[in-house]
Amino acid sequence: MLKWLAVVLLALLGLLQYRLWLGEGGVRELTHIRARADTLDDENATLHERNQRLAAEVIDLKNGLDAIEERARSDIGMIRKDEQFFWVPDVKVPDGKPTPSRPETDAEAGS
Repeated sequence: MLKWLAVVLLALLGLLQYRLWLGEGGVRELTHIRARADTLDDENATLHERNQRLAAEVIDLKNGLDAIEERARSDIGMIRKDEQFFWVPDVKVPDGKPTPSRPETDAEAGS
């Protein structure tokens, strides 16, 4: 009788150990979930930094005209009335893109 009880208890212990290590909700699944959570934390940190930069830019655009003027100059090439603009063909601009010596037409851009 005691022998059978020991065998049953040992089988039960083995079954519980299997579920702990390899079963659903076990250590293996926990390891996968933690790895996924670490990956998502890294992505979230990157997105959080981007959001902070964008929030600072929004505040700057709301409060100051300097940011708006800088944006207009860089994005759409605006100049003030009291400034003179000199265009020099084939000169590299600060972002590293060469300016074209003549504007392209749609037909030339497509070929």
